[in-house]
Amino acid sequence: MSHPEEAIYQAQGMGNSSGMGAAPALVLVDFVVGFADPAHFGGGNIGPAIENAVALLAHARAKAWPVAHTRVVYADDGSDGGVFTLKAPSLLKLTETSPLSQIVPQLTPIPGELVVRKRGASAFFDTQLSGFLRLRRVDTLIVAGCTTSGCVRATVVDAMQHDLRTIVAVDCVGDRALGPHEANLFDMRQKYADLMTNAALMAA
Repeated sequence: MSHPEEAIYQAQGMGNSSGMGAAPALVLVDFVVGFADPAHFGGGNIGPAIENAVALLAHARAKAWPVAHTRVVYADDGSDGGVFTLKAPSLLKLTETSPLSQIVPQLTPIPGELVVRKRGASAFFDTQLSGFLRLRRVDTLIVAGCTTSGCVRATVVDAMQHDLRTIVAVDCVGDRALGPHEANLFDMRQKYADLMTNAALMAA
């Protein structure tokens, strides 16, 4: 989709493709019950993103790609909450045993897949994800999940800063509001990641 300001980025040499490497992995960011529910953290196009991710996860498993899932998890007493939870105190509901913090049933992890518990936006910050990927010699990270403007974007930026070729599975990411979703997809494509649909990823 063309954007009226895209010419500015093109003139400055942005928006190039980093491409697909030889060793991809998939990370599914925060596809948990609370983010699937508009009454809690969901809404917008998160529901369709979850449904589209089912086929992407099946493809990753068939290709034996490393797979990681993330959950936001805080202590029952909120003692490990930080500034993120000052901005959004409702996140403290996402404890280890809360139904809201469980991965949605249609994307349930299987043995061998990493489940990352995180307290910040990025799947990389203060977690074991980078070690998991490095051990498996991953050079390309495909990112699905929610929200596009929040934890997906933070994960994408950190993936690029770990020198991973980074691809956003564009129909497998969602946000509670479409304006931030679209703006962040545009910005990530210009500076941090390639955007690919499910169909294109499976063909690649």
